[in-house]
Amino acid sequence: MNYRRMGRSGLKLSEISLGAWLTFGDDVDEPTAERLLQVAYERGVNFFDNADVYQGGRAEEVMGAALRRLPRTALVVSSKVFWRTLPGPNGQGLSRKHILESCHASLGRLGTDYLDLYFCHRFDRETPLDETVRVMDDLVRQGKVLYWGTSEWTAEQIEQATNIAEVGGYAAPAVEQPQYNVLVRRMVEENLVPLAERVGIGLVTWSPLRSGLLSGKYNRESPSGARLARKDYGWMKDILTDSNLAVARGLAQLAGDLGCTTAQLAIGWLLRTSQVTSVITGATSTAQLEENLGAADVPARLTADVLDRIDRLLEGHST
Repeated sequence: MNYRRMGRSGLKLSEISLGAWLTFGDDVDEPTAERLLQVAYERGVNFFDNADVYQGGRAEEVMGAALRRLPRTALVVSSKVFWRTLPGPNGQGLSRKHILESCHASLGRLGTDYLDLYFCHRFDRETPLDETVRVMDDLVRQGKVLYWGTSEWTAEQIEQATNIAEVGGYAAPAVEQPQYNVLVRRMVEENLVPLAERVGIGLVTWSPLRSGLLSGKYNRESPSGARLARKDYGWMKDILTDSNLAVARGLAQLAGDLGCTTAQLAIGWLLRTSQVTSVITGATSTAQLEENLGAADVPARLTADVLDRIDRLLEGHST
């Protein structure tokens, strides 16, 4: 496993990490989570991502139980705050009240005294930005959060928060968590990469396989048990388009030429970007986890010719 510094901070993350979205507390129960985290840790993964809203908090509970068998100081554990998780009009957003209460709840479910990373899961237009920056700084000063960041914020919003922090002497956002894959790339490449260069934040990206589409499992047919085919994930079905499938099939052919799987190529392609600190992957089995971790060897195979073939494959495709 290779490790990368998170922007200008001193924190180092495994370039491939494991996240809980849509898996932990659903397809992944506590015994499976324990096996996944143990294998990931043994393979050098040190970053484990979660959020208060995943499976109604159950994802944090399942991951927390598994984390107790690993050395806490060797791990980077994250959670997020924004979406509704508590009752009443203040049960969502980025107000001082909701952030503090949500952070305490996440710490309890994860069974830890502090979060290494704490993300503002979306931008809150109803809360003054300086209020959000100040409460995140308070959590850092209290030692409950080591670094805070954002998720799915625009470059302009992150820069505004950075400026407020600099003027007030507060802890500034150190990391952004955007969606990034070969099918969704414009925001990262055109806006966030230049921002990362300018202000020194790290990027930890999610959905490298576009919710499983880039794993190749849909190239022939849509398996009934796969995530995009399940009724409870109907909101994802717009991903399964002819245009997206054409890209997935093209990547599969190229992956075969390179001697890797389609998933490994999709993840390895993201690691070509130096500003990407870590690619957050998901897994429901140790076999799937091992396959994803095998992507660490792919960047060395991405010659100029291979990258050119991928660029041609993506020509004209909406990002």
